[in-house]
Amino acid sequence: MEFNAAEVAEFTRGEVVAGNPQALAVNWSFDTRTMGPESGFFALTADRDGHEFVDRALAQGATVVVVSHLDAAFSVSPINQAVVRVDDPAVALRDLAISARRRLAGAVAVGITGSAGKTTTKDLAAAAIGTKKNVHANIKSFNNEVGTPLTLLSAPNDTEVLITEMGARFAGNITDLSELVQPQIGVITQIGMAHAEHLKGRSGIAAVKGELLAALPESGVAILNSDCDQSIELAKRTSARVLTVGRSDSADVVISDVVVDGDLKTHFNLSTSWGNSEVHLSLRGAHHVNNAGMAVAIALEIGVDLEEVVENLALVEPNELRMNVVCTDAGITIINDAYNSSPTSALAAIAALRDITVPGRRWAVLGEMLELGEYSDAEHQLIGKAVTDARIDKLITIGSGALALAQGATGGDVLVTSVADLPAAISILDSQLEPGDAVLIKASRAIGLEVIADHLLGRPVR
Repeated sequence: MEFNAAEVAEFTRGEVVAGNPQALAVNWSFDTRTMGPESGFFALTADRDGHEFVDRALAQGATVVVVSHLDAAFSVSPINQAVVRVDDPAVALRDLAISARRRLAGAVAVGITGSAGKTTTKDLAAAAIGTKKNVHANIKSFNNEVGTPLTLLSAPNDTEVLITEMGARFAGNITDLSELVQPQIGVITQIGMAHAEHLKGRSGIAAVKGELLAALPESGVAILNSDCDQSIELAKRTSARVLTVGRSDSADVVISDVVVDGDLKTHFNLSTSWGNSEVHLSLRGAHHVNNAGMAVAIALEIGVDLEEVVENLALVEPNELRMNVVCTDAGITIINDAYNSSPTSALAAIAALRDITVPGRRWAVLGEMLELGEYSDAEHQLIGKAVTDARIDKLITIGSGALALAQGATGGDVLVTSVADLPAAISILDSQLEPGDAVLIKASRAIGLEVIADHLLGRPVR
């Protein structure tokens, strides 16, 4: 979305202090590594102070930079670049996003939250709508107080459907994001234990996710998972119409006859008031079935024909580090689900390892699930028990935070090994993996288990 420097200053209560007030930015970033041409750059402060990178941003062609203080070293072209000074670039980012949302007043906004499946449901929904409408969705998992404003700012002016994934680590996060997005359709994929440390358990998680429903207008639609035991109470949070999706016969969109093949791809039947159809997914794992059902519901509510929705869904491929199934030159099958982990998604990944057809052994390489607080030991032990129940052959846990997971797997037939770090896990895999084996790799994002997948695939370590 285009804003010139003068408009940025007006909407953020700032001032143009250098360069040309008519300098125009057409895309927006806070990271010089992802900047495109004619970018607006916000000097945000997080692990690093964004002001350290303003010179680099300008050198790379940023046309508008938003800062809280000036540096004499800034080299600004007087013709096509400008510096806007504000009190706080983070507040300015939000303020400019509010202006962007006003420009998209005619767009239908969809907010998607939940303990797992947000990104996949977002991607499936965007694909399901296809070319029927001009759709804009957040990239990757840009779902927080920075990613959501950038999603709004990057939306083309002709956007007809705006799809935003919404994450939450604390109470009030979803309310804040909803004030920006102003969703007419709100989706809660499921309630699990992700971020339980900050959100005070499952009931607290449900309360925070329910902030999205409370933000919907009476004319809106809430799409809920009929298989989640929290959905009945969640539905009470909204005056909007409620549409349920799940395997229950009482759901509005009924999922039935789910089949998972030996390659983990699924097909299933859908029964809806818009018609019935069989759905085939290229995504791996049975847990994507409900995500797909919710994406179908979104697209149908938007006005896409069911037949077109089903055709579009069949083309969707998995995102990087999310249930990527790859066979190495050595004949080892890797299930790379290292993007993140929570109790809900870990159970789904273990089920996928159980279901995949391979001639050899099944290995689970698991690291800690973070931000579980007082619930951490119990939740890790439950995952360990699930590994045993799934009849996985070998379990490697990595780091002290995953020791409870190893404890939960004791007493069964699985061979459990706990190691301190990634190199130790790699050493075991290198020495013991055999052609035909399958390896699941999963942990919270900060653990960095994708290094193991890269090693096994012969890729450079990131």
